[in-house]
Amino acid sequence: MDHLKKTPLFEVYPNYGGKIIDFGGWALPVQYAGILDEHEAVRARAGLFDVSHMGEIEVKGPDALTNIQNLITNDASKLANGQALYSPMCYENGGCVDDLLVYKKADGDYLLVVNAANIEKDFEWIKSHQTGDVTITNVSSDVAQLALQGPLAQEVLQKMTNTDLTGIKYYWFAENVDVAGVSCLVSRTGYTGEDGFELYCDAKNVAQLWDAILATGKEDGVLPIGLGARDTLRFEARLPLYGQEISADITPLEAGLGFFVKLDKGTFIGREALAVQKEAGVARKLVGFEMTERGIPRSHYEIQVDGQKIGECTTGTMGPTVKKNIGLGLIEVQYAQIGQEIDVIIRNKPVKAVIVKTPFYKRQK
Repeated sequence: MDHLKKTPLFEVYPNYGGKIIDFGGWALPVQYAGILDEHEAVRARAGLFDVSHMGEIEVKGPDALTNIQNLITNDASKLANGQALYSPMCYENGGCVDDLLVYKKADGDYLLVVNAANIEKDFEWIKSHQTGDVTITNVSSDVAQLALQGPLAQEVLQKMTNTDLTGIKYYWFAENVDVAGVSCLVSRTGYTGEDGFELYCDAKNVAQLWDAILATGKEDGVLPIGLGARDTLRFEARLPLYGQEISADITPLEAGLGFFVKLDKGTFIGREALAVQKEAGVARKLVGFEMTERGIPRSHYEIQVDGQKIGECTTGTMGPTVKKNIGLGLIEVQYAQIGQEIDVIIRNKPVKAVIVKTPFYKRQK
């Protein structure tokens, strides 16, 4: 593990039974108590994730918004102070550099949160398109991030702060929130399909925050959650994972993220390619499917109809909440109809599945 990057909580994982794996060059816990128990904890109670491997990039200055608008497909001009948005960031050909969150702290002061495996690539991409009076800084190593997710997240976190968390609405945030003596940016965002919060703090204080949240949440059954359950949770909620549902070869429109592509906002990188694709209609589409015969689909498994390849699985597993073997697949658009029967090639054999409505799981509000 010596050659791997580590978050500030690396030394803390063993105290909670974390089993460490190599995740894109990072030493991170795949599980603690076990993936199924952890998944259930987040759906039924709450769970705490270390997501300090994620990247944070500050964009500041009079031309900060102009730079961000050129880089992302969504419209950051609509953000109020204290509001966040989700957006793909595209190449000229419409493929995805990454997907990210944009936090507007004030006019000319933004924080971008990017995927861990893409930090250096994204930073270089953003810097290479820098224009005007703006300062762009990679602060990833100084910032730690935790996510407290699940129906009891607010109740647990409220015990630790005097800030009224009901005032932080979905995709809004508050800065300088004192949580158990640690100053945090607290946003009502997440990657699980549940209500919850993401907390950003100084990297040197995150171990104190982690221990405090788990101690406070113990009586409510809050568990530490590893990467395994993070993936099954986001997958059931049909939230994309970079490198699987979106990539340099998959556009936001193909991935079903057209809502976050604002072609009318003005010029941005990839706009022309995406406008052409929207006008012509996508040739491929991301769909959800459920196995009707025994078998578990996995990433890159081929999908066929009548013995002909029509695409491949991007993510697949047994959905712990829905209790079915399910998958997402990028397939030729003419087959992308709910009810369409497909074959997933598992160990060189076609196994039957059917295209179903997604998300597979949606929480009751």
